[in-house]
Amino acid sequence: MLAIEVKLADRVEDADVRHLQWLRRRVGDDLIDAVVLYAGERAYRRRDDVAVVPLALLGP
Repeated sequence: MLAIEVKLADRVEDADVRHLQWLRRRVGDDLIDAVVLYAGERAYRRRDDVAVVPLALLGP
């Protein structure tokens, strides 16, 4: 399972990933990855292992 959440904000904060963290606790090893798509400029992985990816990387 891959979990994706979309945020229109230009930054991702702890409160923005709480549902993904909840899902990870519920699903366990069946969750392959958790991703937040957002309106910011850089891709990175948070300390809690949630990937943060700019919407712009998906195309024009």
